[in-house]
Amino acid sequence: MLLIFLGLVLWFYPHLMKSLTPGLRARMPDKAAKGLVAVTALLSIVLMVIGYRTAEAGYVYTPPEWGKPLNNLLMLIAVAMFGVGHSKSRLRAIIRHPMFLGTGLWAVSHLLVRGDGAAVLLFGGLLFWSIVGVIVAGRSPHQPAGYTPGGLRSEVILALITLVIYGLIVGVHFAFGLSPFS
Repeated sequence: MLLIFLGLVLWFYPHLMKSLTPGLRARMPDKAAKGLVAVTALLSIVLMVIGYRTAEAGYVYTPPEWGKPLNNLLMLIAVAMFGVGHSKSRLRAIIRHPMFLGTGLWAVSHLLVRGDGAAVLLFGGLLFWSIVGVIVAGRSPHQPAGYTPGGLRSEVILALITLVIYGLIVGVHFAFGLSPFS
């Protein structure tokens, strides 16, 4: 569980550095700051995955029976939200923080199907991070750059990429012996 916690700490700060410590971020060259975020994000993911896979935590609650179907729907929406942040979709003009929303939905969906302590720490921590991220980003004086949405083609591309990525995620779960559908 310590590795999960350390992974969460490493995940939190670099992603919120620009908002939490703007002076420090401003003094760093852009390339160095992006490199720092990338390296710490990768390290944090490794720590969280190893910590989660090796944790021996008891159950905190019993997940509801209806959690799995809702999990699958929320995961599909979460994957779409991750895509919205990088797309020309009209949703990007409506949803201000699609990556935080996607992370929050991903975390909630997993809390619906996992009730062990390691899951509560990991997914609860990432849910907390996404909520804090929305609040911190909402207080930022920086406005997002102007955005011109694409047409129907952009929506179709987003939908297709979402389905492919979702399929890959399902495949990875099956490869680890976890069925998202049973």
